[in-house]
Amino acid sequence: MPAIDTVVLGAGQAGLALSRLLTEAGHDHVVLERGRVGERWRSERWDSLALLTPNWANRLPHDDAPADPDAYASRAEFVAALARYARSFGAPVHERTTAIAVERDGTAFRVRTDRGEWRAGNVVVATGDCAAPAVPWFAGSAPAELRQLHAARYRAPDRLADGGVLVVGAGPSGHQIADELARAGRRVVLSVGRHARILRRYRGRDIWAWLDALGDLSRSPAELPRHARRRPRPALPLDGRRGGRTIDLGVLAALGVRVAGRLDGFADAHALFATGLETSIADADARLGRLLGRIDDHIAASGDARAWPPPHRVAPIRVPAPAPAIDLRAERIATIVWATGYRRHFPWLRIPEVVGDDGAIRHDRGRTAIPGLFVLGMRWQSRMTSHQIGGVGADAAFLAAQITGGADHSRDLPAAA
Repeated sequence: MPAIDTVVLGAGQAGLALSRLLTEAGHDHVVLERGRVGERWRSERWDSLALLTPNWANRLPHDDAPADPDAYASRAEFVAALARYARSFGAPVHERTTAIAVERDGTAFRVRTDRGEWRAGNVVVATGDCAAPAVPWFAGSAPAELRQLHAARYRAPDRLADGGVLVVGAGPSGHQIADELARAGRRVVLSVGRHARILRRYRGRDIWAWLDALGDLSRSPAELPRHARRRPRPALPLDGRRGGRTIDLGVLAALGVRVAGRLDGFADAHALFATGLETSIADADARLGRLLGRIDDHIAASGDARAWPPPHRVAPIRVPAPAPAIDLRAERIATIVWATGYRRHFPWLRIPEVVGDDGAIRHDRGRTAIPGLFVLGMRWQSRMTSHQIGGVGADAAFLAAQITGGADHSRDLPAAA
């Protein structure tokens, strides 16, 4: 069994960012990946996906500046960029190597895979925040004739059975999938619970640049209001397709998408929806209004307000009153797409004392209670963007310093650069 200083699990953006910094430090390590570099982007994302954030916000440590910083990379372009990044520093990636068990072995760790074992002084779990698709417990009570799939298995409209589609979940995935299906001529019902609303651009600038200017991208969990720490904010439904555009419930309704409330379950052939959609929409509108107000205040405080287009009000979302139930057979709904997020899942981690009741690895900025065991790429690991492409670099720099005993350069890597 070969011995090595560090095993990194996962060759996505998080694992590669750390590998780049460990390589620079001359630290002996391997990166194990169950598929190919960037496998989740290759096999668990739909064909037309474009990144939500502009290229300038997606740089990994010591990567070249993008040729077009304000463009939005397609899924295929980003996969190619990850592969190029790995080649640029000779990342020691072992592809198609699936972890079977990570166990303590005295003061070190034993990492068992389907292609051999390693004994490592450190293990970094960099498999990402989106581990296992999550669907509601009542999914099994849907009409038997309906085909069900999670957004991780959705590819394109023509890959679905003929007929209408019920999309459950109004995060970025739900918005984009409903939009694509409607543009392909499908009858679409979108089930909406608590959600966010955002603009792609405001006052002549991409909204992500404004969030960066406001300091939101580098904000730590400790800086959040107490209620926000208990109830994470919904993800922003941005769209990088077609050159980047606004996508919200109003846009979808104009395309013919039928907007319904939160899905509560099924009764025979009927989908049952909760009340309160109007309140959820009003709350999302209000949060957007507060954000735009903060941007306006920021511009005013800069003393350079004339350099920007004037502020403008955004009309509230208006959708037809939702029905409490829909007869799926009468509406000819053939498929349910569950855009209901993910849960953390580490079945191969045989160190139960670091795993909480919710399945998440307990950590402090990536450090667990077990010396030598780290996690990288988790939501709010140290800031808003810790689980995003451009946010992993700062956390990777912090962990690289912990692992190698070197200087902590995490502050030299902005949250989105």
